[in-house]
Order: sequence, then C-alpha cells, then structure tokens
Amino acid sequence: MSLLKVTELGKSFGGVKAVDGISFDLAAGELLALIGPNGAGKSTTFNMVNGQLKADRGSILLDGEELVGRRPREIWRMGVGRTFQIAETFASLTVVENVQMALLSHDHKLFSTWRRAADHKREEALALLDQVGMKAQADRPCSVLAYGDVKRVELAIAMANSPKLLLMDEPTAGMAPKERNSLMALTKQLVIDRGMAVLFTEHSMDVVFAYADRMIVLARGRLIAQGKPLEIRDHPKVQEVYFGSGKTFEKIAEKAAAVAAELGA
Repeated sequence: MSLLKVTELGKSFGGVKAVDGISFDLAAGELLALIGPNGAGKSTTFNMVNGQLKADRGSILLDGEELVGRRPREIWRMGVGRTFQIAETFASLTVVENVQMALLSHDHKLFSTWRRAADHKREEALALLDQVGMKAQADRPCSVLAYGDVKRVELAIAMANSPKLLLMDEPTAGMAPKERNSLMALTKQLVIDRGMAVLFTEHSMDVVFAYADRMIVLARGRLIAQGKPLEIRDHPKVQEVYFGSGKTFEKIAEKAAAVAAELGA
C-alpha cells in the first residue's frame, strides 16, 4: 500500500507549467529519487508536497489524507519531515540543543511559554543524535562542526517528529564523495530501521544509483519515466533528455554500483 500517492499534480506560474499533471506513489520503507535537469519541476513538486506551494490541480495523499490546501506546519505534524539543500541549524546553539528545539516545537511548547531548549527531553535528543552518529558531539556548538556533521544534525532534527515521510532536497550538495555516501548510507539505514519513506532530489547520479530503490524523472514539468535504476538507465527518453549519450549514463551507473557494493548498500 502506498504511503504517498500523488495524482495529476499541476502548478503554473503565469503561462509556464512548472509541473504538468504528474502522478507517482511511494511506499513505506522505500527511497524514491526525483531527478531531472534544472527547471524540470523538482523543487516545485517538493514545495507542493510539504505545503509551501498550493497545487493548482491534482491530489497529494499521505496515508489516505489529502495534503493539498494544508499549511506546512500542519503537514509537518502529520508526519512529513524535510531537510534542505543548505543545512538549516542554529549555529549559536549546541548540537543537542538544536534537536531539543525541534522536540519543543513538536510538543507545542516552542512559543507557548519561554523555556530553555537545554531543559527539554535531553535524553530523547541524545537518542536521535546517536542514530545519526553525532551523540559524542552533542555539547559542541553547531558553529564549529564540519559541514558533513551539520547535515547529520539536520537529519536528527528532521527525525524529531517521527516522520512517516522525509523529503530531502539535494541532501549531498556541497559534500565530498566520501561524506555523500556516508550520509546516504545512514539515510538508507534509518529508512530500514524506522520503516519510513524518503523522497529525495539529487544531482549526483552516483548517489542516486547507489541508494535509490526507484527513480522518477521530470523534464519541463512532465514525468517522462519512472522505475528501478537499471530501467531508468536504459530508458531512451531519459538518455536523450537528461543524460545525453547512453554510454556516459552507463558509466555513471557502473560507478554507482561499485560504490554501493563497497559500502554494502
């Protein structure tokens, strides 16, 4: 059964159809990559799923409940988490306080009364940091962390509302190859352990082929292909629109397969 079901989703800006009637679904325990060239409609799709943009038409169902027309905070409380291309944390707070702030928000206590984040559910925050390999750095300021570690903290923050669905917008942007693969291997393990679903956009094709269970490909707002990575690799329309020559695309896929085998993904 699908956790997320998107049907005939559309959004226009003036006379431009940014997203033009796309449909796809996503099951719990699955990583689905949403890929395409710049301007394909990936960010617009993401922003409609989490409520930052209202769809002009179509439906977005999460566990059978309609998301279209709901505010981002309401959608977050329904179990949709998100990480961003540029990691968003409070640099002046410690690592654990950043996660505690997310727990305060989830418990409806962020703005109701003033209280220090450090006083709220520290053990629960530490448990989340332990899942992403950051417990040992819990009391360090976020401002001194390496970028790869900041991305791990952001992932722990996203876990604070126990999401059913996690949206990851360019999760490995700005990271070195080793950091990229480490973060995505961690994400895949969280999907397995928690039984959640992940929808992610990504420009690094080695990451996509190594970790995605399925892929959907957009071009000029339309869905041109969907399927397992090897099916997408051999799809002529995808090669033509997105990747250029099939030979180049096959080399990327082969490299990704080698990375996945090395890491046991």
